[in-house]
Amino acid sequence: MSFPLLTATAVLPALGAVATAAVPAARRTAAKWLALLVSLATLALAVTVLVRFDPGGDRYQLTESHAWIAAFGVRYELGVDGIAVALLALTALLIPFVILAGWHDADPLETGNKRWRPTQGFFALILAVEAMVIISFEATDVFLFYIFFEAMLIPMYFLIGGFGDSAHEHGDEAAATQRSYAAVKFLLYNLVGGLIMLAAVIGLYVVAGNFSLAEIAQARANGSLHMATSTERWLFLGFFFAFAVKAPLWPLHTWLPNAMGEATAPVAVLITAVVDKVGTFAMLRFCLQLFPNASKWATPVILVLAVISIIYGALLAVGQRDIKRLVAYASISHFGFIVLGIFAMTSQGQSGATLYMVNHGISTAALMLVAGFLISRRGSRLIADYGGVQKVAPVLAGTFLIGGLATLSLPGLAPFVSEFLVLVGTFSRYPAIGIIATFGIVLAALYTLVLYQRTMTGPVKPEVATMPDLRARELVVVAPLIVLLVFLGVYPKPVTDIVNPSVKQTLSDVHKKDPKPSVEAAK
Repeated sequence: MSFPLLTATAVLPALGAVATAAVPAARRTAAKWLALLVSLATLALAVTVLVRFDPGGDRYQLTESHAWIAAFGVRYELGVDGIAVALLALTALLIPFVILAGWHDADPLETGNKRWRPTQGFFALILAVEAMVIISFEATDVFLFYIFFEAMLIPMYFLIGGFGDSAHEHGDEAAATQRSYAAVKFLLYNLVGGLIMLAAVIGLYVVAGNFSLAEIAQARANGSLHMATSTERWLFLGFFFAFAVKAPLWPLHTWLPNAMGEATAPVAVLITAVVDKVGTFAMLRFCLQLFPNASKWATPVILVLAVISIIYGALLAVGQRDIKRLVAYASISHFGFIVLGIFAMTSQGQSGATLYMVNHGISTAALMLVAGFLISRRGSRLIADYGGVQKVAPVLAGTFLIGGLATLSLPGLAPFVSEFLVLVGTFSRYPAIGIIATFGIVLAALYTLVLYQRTMTGPVKPEVATMPDLRARELVVVAPLIVLLVFLGVYPKPVTDIVNPSVKQTLSDVHKKDPKPSVEAAK
């Protein structure tokens, strides 16, 4: 039997989480190093998956299949296509940076009486989230996917509710109350979505008799499995609702600003750059492949919701006074672009959406982590409490600017290519939607540049006059992300070569072809 590479990629961080949690309380530093080493080893396995994946080969590769709950047709089935490989690599890449950036986020607090915090638990929970996200990208059994789609909520709940930096602005009791509210809101929103999806998963089993994605899709393709139109639409809505909550798509987005605002910056990155990607990924893998006719039926409404997310998220980002909440609303706008690209039903749109997932993960990580370093120095998330930072900490200000410019999709940085593809793919089929979505770019420039102007330029405020610049550990976190933003902005081909074959297969699932140009090229 060949080495179960996909299983190993998910099991390693899971075992690392258990080992990290078991480190004695007196050896917090050892727990940090163990978590970092496990994340780097997981990255090495993810790179191996990336190298072994053949874009021109079978749709699902490195597959594993074993009987699990035979009486109910549940199998332990794993496999990756190009889209899953790209997001698997993104997840494994970001986790070491999350751990390094949060190196001191779970240290004992020095606020009057020294309050103990479970350092080992903080890093163990991060590794647990990584394991569950990875297996969600790999699962090709619908029931197996559902289990980990829901299970990742538990460690995220404790990361949001148990750790946070809002104590810088309020008393400990008030900060704990706000974190608890944000964590409960995150959990309830996603649990409601998950329960609705569970009903749809059960309904799918009743109709199909098993949970295998490949078998159900094949049966749909060859006509041996027929779903009534109403049944398919209800099942689609059950799946899509859960994924839209996770995405997060307007109007199911309201948990995100609270969660990102109250979480530490590394955990905020974990939420929006890693966990939320499972929602948009699942739209491509499950909604379009299992319910192609219902996906086309729902497309007009979903496109409208996506455009509302783009404009609404950007407008609220413009008016924010809190740095982290501004990034959260910007992410809502960006996820609107991703959903727009998916349901534009064009190769450019879906390639752009997949590339956007990768690039948004990198750009948001860069911006949010630098923002976290900034906040930890000043002790405030309020934009008005800053000014003139670029004069006292030029490297911090410079990296913050690059992360911000990537967020507004400046040409030459990675998100530009993906946003351009999404808009081109949308405009070719839905020109009015594409034109409206373009206004999101203008608003992105506004909230990003105003944020930089108010925090980094102008007179130096007394509270930031002695602010230190980025330290060596922080540079190790930020520099590779900046390099990736520039590299993928100039040369996105390594990612597009991997995802494009899978995008073509997804379009084939929904029986869609790219629209022909309305005006023929002049001869």
